Amino acid sequence: MAGGGFGAASGGGDFEAKITPLVIMSCIMAASGGLMFGYDVGISGGVTSMPPFLKQFFPVVYKKTQETGLESNYCKYDNQGLQLFTSSLYLAALISTFFASYTTRSLGRKLTMFIAGVFFVAGTVFNAAAVNLAMLIIGRILLGCGVGFANQAVPLFLSEIAPTRIRGALNILFQLNITIGILFANLINYGTAKIEGGYGWRVSLGLAGIPAGMLTIGSLIVVDTPNSLIERGKLEEGKAVLKRIRGVDNVDPEFLEIVEASRVAKEVKHPFRSLLKRRNRPQLVIAIWMQIFQQFTGINAIMFYAPVLFQTLGFKSDASLYSAVITGAVNVLSTVVSIYFVDRAGRRVLLLEAGVQMFLSQLVVAIIMGLKVKDHSNNLGHGLAILVVVMVCSFVSSFAWSWGPLGWLIPSETFPLEARSAGQSVAVCTNMLFTFIIAQAFLSMLCNMKFGIFLFFTFWVFVMTIFVVVLIPETKGVPIEEMTERVWKQHWFWKRFMDDVEDDPKGKLHA
Repeated sequence: MAGGGFGAASGGGDFEAKITPLVIMSCIMAASGGLMFGYDVGISGGVTSMPPFLKQFFPVVYKKTQETGLESNYCKYDNQGLQLFTSSLYLAALISTFFASYTTRSLGRKLTMFIAGVFFVAGTVFNAAAVNLAMLIIGRILLGCGVGFANQAVPLFLSEIAPTRIRGALNILFQLNITIGILFANLINYGTAKIEGGYGWRVSLGLAGIPAGMLTIGSLIVVDTPNSLIERGKLEEGKAVLKRIRGVDNVDPEFLEIVEASRVAKEVKHPFRSLLKRRNRPQLVIAIWMQIFQQFTGINAIMFYAPVLFQTLGFKSDASLYSAVITGAVNVLSTVVSIYFVDRAGRRVLLLEAGVQMFLSQLVVAIIMGLKVKDHSNNLGHGLAILVVVMVCSFVSSFAWSWGPLGWLIPSETFPLEARSAGQSVAVCTNMLFTFIIAQAFLSMLCNMKFGIFLFFTFWVFVMTIFVVVLIPETKGVPIEEMTERVWKQHWFWKRFMDDVEDDPKGKLHA
């Protein structure tokens, strides 16, 4: 079974390739799937802090937020139903990614993106028109299916269509669009919260139809990747598309490599079994732990619940949404930093620098909250409130140029083709599972652990930074097909897993 996954089977370092307008346009259109995902992440946090929304769907929470002294500052939003509104999307995404793995492989990257767009549109309609909690949750589940399909197809599409020398930057377009989506969501929430009549939350949820429509229409316009076409036996069409996206006539070396990689991959009847082989252990371990670590930085807790979090700190409703807008803007700008540096400085430098910055930022927030924000009193002065926002921005910026995009990019570069389909599914599933866990648990953890929640995330940032130092190799500028020889066999620890040839006596699966 050939691979639906993050990475590309294109990328020999000597292949001729121009950066064509078709590549740029295709990547921008495909990355709009990230715009939809980001908009959804950002919109849910703002909507759940709007009194009219809480009054209609979560009256218990509404009562706790309106009556002072009734509940601890840390516990006002602790409600399983409210958390389910946010987290149900990720549970649906987790399940749907298995179906998306099949469609990506059998029907192509382009059609899978179209299916994602249809799910997004349907989910938006249900959410904007919701009259009860059931409709709200159904809408979130449909959006989750869209996320599952988009996260499966879009990073793969981007990796396969990009020339090697800018593969990292183009792949991060997906992450950049996620951050732009979050920023737009925060701006829209800031505006719709002021709408008289209490229907602002419907406008916020309904405007998701714009990025949903962009992805749906964009998926009809873009070309499918040469890898996908060749994988499905359309050799001539695949070669023609390869010439168009590379902007040169001499594509035979790259074409033949994709054909061979596809042939070898098809000989693998059980990709999940292949994934468990000893020689794929390094990629599997890194892919799984990078997804877990990405969630345990605490980023999604901050992004989902930024307005709620700032209200917990004593900011008024307007001020909390305004602060969320600031963090959203920082997120976008910092992702641009990553696009510039990822193929220059390398992956490890960004991860290690960010580890130190995230650790210090969260530690300062934990200390301020521990000293100033008590259960029934809040002594956070104007100066300290600004410092909290600055520290949250510092944390968000360092995540946005490191674990945000690289958590997806590094697994996309490392799985061999025969295990890529399975590796993609495992990575996305792990990410969605832990996103679901954090989304479902954060408000309860905030209530029970109080300021200690930030110490919890600080500890994990320390652990993941050590993990990078010891176990993550540099993959900058290495063609995907040469990872085994140039990366894994050179690594002090992982090279011991590369000596295993008993599973592959002819050595044909690894060039």
